[in-house]
Amino acid sequence: MTSEITLFVNPTAGRGRGARAAQPAASALRAAGFSVRTVLGEDAADALVRARAAVEAGTGALIAVGGDGMANLALRAVAGTLTPLGLVAVGTGNDFARALGLPVREPAAAGRMIADALKCERIRDIDLGQVGDRWFGTVLASGFDSRVNDRGNRMRRPAGRLKYDLAMLAELAAFRPLAYRIRLDDGEVREIEATLVAVGNGSSYGGGMRICPGADPTDGMFDITVVGDCSRTTLLRVFPRVYRGTHVDHPKVTVLRAARVEIAAEDVTGYADGEPLGPLPLTARCVRGGVRVVGP
Repeated sequence: MTSEITLFVNPTAGRGRGARAAQPAASALRAAGFSVRTVLGEDAADALVRARAAVEAGTGALIAVGGDGMANLALRAVAGTLTPLGLVAVGTGNDFARALGLPVREPAAAGRMIADALKCERIRDIDLGQVGDRWFGTVLASGFDSRVNDRGNRMRRPAGRLKYDLAMLAELAAFRPLAYRIRLDDGEVREIEATLVAVGNGSSYGGGMRICPGADPTDGMFDITVVGDCSRTTLLRVFPRVYRGTHVDHPKVTVLRAARVEIAAEDVTGYADGEPLGPLPLTARCVRGGVRVVGP
């Protein structure tokens, strides 16, 4: 493996933590003998062009510095290639890093771990979700959770997680279960009333909410969590359990498994790794070994 690697940096991640994290991560990598090049980009599209150019030029690894959004952008550069992906997780959610057992908000420790893993060739293949030409490592969200994202993204204030907490309260006041049409693999279309449908390659989203607690990104299958037609009272009672993953024991929650899932519902946006994919209907497939990752 070449000793030249690329840091793919989001300077605004985590309200500026991305920019601050790049230096200790780069220092740790250089101290281990690696030559480090940094890619920023004027915007997401430009950054992606530059990251893809680094991959095509044969960089030894692409190291994303930021949150789940940056990791998601990096996947678009490395998925389906032999270039391994490393994560220096310093964003708000960092669920992809959690799924892989990587350090969170410890850029120097992450840099040292990546350097050691690259030297020892601790690189493994994991599955990815794919929707059209987009990839995701954690969860595709649709329903109540994606509407919270919609509302939070429209809000200018407050900043950070509090904005999405307020958005959740506002959506909860107005929410009604949705009419979904779901098809798993080559099965028949199911018509259900549900609060949300989450398609998990990884187990968590939203900064540690274990919506698909049994999801394994190495088994070639999605875990699909369906929260049924809950009342607001039931949803309030069940929601806190998502941080422990025990919500799946509630009678209104069903967990399905499939390698391919089609989801349709009216006026619902799909989000993957916290990034908008577009309106439903969407079809997601689990791509076994879709990306190589640098592991602990």
